[in-house]
Amino acid sequence: MQRRRWRPLALLRRLLTCAICAIALVALLSEHVHVFPSSKASSFPDSYKFPTQREFKQRLGTERSWTQELTPPHLSKAPLSSRQLGRASGNPEWYKLWKPPSNRDFVPCVNPSSNYTPPVKSRGYLLVHTNGGLNQMRAGMCDMVAVARIINATLVIPELDKRSFWKDNSSFADVFDEDHFINALANDVKVIKKLPKDLSPATRTVKNFRSWSSMDYYQEEIASMWEDYQVIRAAKSDSRLANNNLPPDIQKLRCRACYEALRYAPQIEAMGKLLVNRMRSSGPYIALHLRYEKDMLAFSGCTHGLSPDEADELRMIRENTAHWKIKEIDSAEQRSKGYCPLTPKEVGIFLSALGYPSNTSIYIAAGEIYGGDLHMVDLQSRYPILMSKEKLASVEELEPFMDHATQLAALDFIVSVESDVFIPSYSGNMARAVEGHRRFLGHRKTISPDRKALVRLFDKIEQGTVKEGKNLSNRIIEIHKKRQGSPRKRKGPISGTKGMDRFRSEEAFYVNPSPDCLCRIESPNINTSHVIS
Repeated sequence: MQRRRWRPLALLRRLLTCAICAIALVALLSEHVHVFPSSKASSFPDSYKFPTQREFKQRLGTERSWTQELTPPHLSKAPLSSRQLGRASGNPEWYKLWKPPSNRDFVPCVNPSSNYTPPVKSRGYLLVHTNGGLNQMRAGMCDMVAVARIINATLVIPELDKRSFWKDNSSFADVFDEDHFINALANDVKVIKKLPKDLSPATRTVKNFRSWSSMDYYQEEIASMWEDYQVIRAAKSDSRLANNNLPPDIQKLRCRACYEALRYAPQIEAMGKLLVNRMRSSGPYIALHLRYEKDMLAFSGCTHGLSPDEADELRMIRENTAHWKIKEIDSAEQRSKGYCPLTPKEVGIFLSALGYPSNTSIYIAAGEIYGGDLHMVDLQSRYPILMSKEKLASVEELEPFMDHATQLAALDFIVSVESDVFIPSYSGNMARAVEGHRRFLGHRKTISPDRKALVRLFDKIEQGTVKEGKNLSNRIIEIHKKRQGSPRKRKGPISGTKGMDRFRSEEAFYVNPSPDCLCRIESPNINTSHVIS
């Protein structure tokens, strides 16, 4: 009888224990659930919603400052450190996904040598007409700073390209901090905002500087033009300076220009930091440079997965764009060589194979995706938390930047540089610029897809000879073990190449500023004056 009386009591204790465990499990899981903006994802459960705009603004006042050791003070806070990631999750697999590569004690070292002198008396003025999109212009302007130093020129604030595909009328001051640019380079090159009005038009000339040129070219052929002209206008700025075999002080000047002097305008920096804050509010995030836009597909001739009508539209754009020299392109051949951007569907397979879970927060750093939702559906089904500047910010917040492709690209650049993981679907100008910037800031994790190897695997999936799963995942992870932004020297030209093809095959200076601008700490007593702080 006594045993029967205790049986209900024991059952009650078991029920209470189960309830407590369930409550604890729910609480634990809620700490790791990513969220989605309520204005754009009404079909998702509440646990996938981002905080409201009001909640964002309330948080901004309590968040920590956006500075970090070895990070220039104008940049936002860095991705989570290894130690922070370790505290954030006890799951070793989760930790591996976000852990940055070891920087192997490499730090920025861009201060000039003891023999470096302030700019000598100017021999004339250098006008620069930049060309291309934001990141192509950035690299070109930094090169022109070095060229101005080499030829003893006063550099006039460069003119941004207003005739490119995007037809953006932004000026330098609309995109960059003009005063900071001038002041930061004061000990290197004299920079002025406008050309003096009293200069005669007869003393000016326009010159196409030779691509990937050496010091000798500028010191001899270009500098000799000062004997006849007071103003030299560079018709183009892209790839006009050699990647390698330049004096160390010139290479370090390029880095100071790119990573210190060329700061975005205050309103762009503020908006960029706000977007980073909002992404980071739900934990670590991936910035995905999804280069699946109309201009890229038309230029590259990549039509895999598109309809015949879409392929015809892209072909017509290419044929009608005069400065695109190559008109006839074999899409299948391009793709097999790894020359095409990954499609959104392929990116989804890639991320899944790497092990990123479906609740990963992903920022889409791109313009308008070609085909819109039709081509995004596969990626969206795998990763529903796809964010963008348009989803993170209100219409009113983005209004000052709308209709200015260069300024919108600058916002994407900031969010990409500050991400925990950066993955480009194509190695274009932005991908290269962001990769180099992240190397300079401490070798932040940047996964560069091996598109040639991946395409072969994706084709086998379509043919049914390979299935998604552990075996495919292991193969893709192995392929990308050494493609995650670890420290290494910049790659030289491909063996056997000659002439301009030799220069083209080199890794660009701003993709990897090592060893010129990254030095290894050899002892605890390193002189920190050689390190950006």
